[in-house]
Amino acid sequence: MAITQLDSKTALVVIDLQEGIVVLPPKENAAQTIVNSIKLINAFHEQSQPVVLVNVAGGAPGRTSLPHSGGELPANWADLIEELPRKDSDILITKSNWGAFINTDLHEQLQKAGVTQIVVVGIATSMGVESTARQGYELGYNVVLIEDSMTDKSLDNHKNSVTGIFPMLGEIGTTEELLGLLNK
Repeated sequence: MAITQLDSKTALVVIDLQEGIVVLPPKENAAQTIVNSIKLINAFHEQSQPVVLVNVAGGAPGRTSLPHSGGELPANWADLIEELPRKDSDILITKSNWGAFINTDLHEQLQKAGVTQIVVVGIATSMGVESTARQGYELGYNVVLIEDSMTDKSLDNHKNSVTGIFPMLGEIGTTEELLGLLNK
């Protein structure tokens, strides 16, 4: 698996690196996801490429077989983690479901900026990352997924997304591979 190229207008889409989410996966996996995502954010900022920081506040209203946890969430649950580098030019998206395109203006903002490719990273691989990648692919973006800049509460689900789903949605690479392409 490899990234063949980056389009001239490529946006980094960082999914749900927020206070209430980063504590869910195995701690070491979340820590590595954060470190690698920060490297990518800094590189995209240096190249003046768009950075999209996404958080989730709420959830889709439909019924599911798994019960919702219920209860009140901590006040800072949806806050992006402080470690994330930010610029005024970053696009901030708050979603109320898994994917970052549904019921948000993300597609319109990316189209206005001339973006043709998205790089998706974050937590959780099988939920927010995969849903955003699926939606981006369906909207016509070239999609890149950075395996070592994402994680999931279930490592089996992470592996299934990376090996079974992502090859049909885009190209899969590593943080170092992407950094090498950005610096060409």
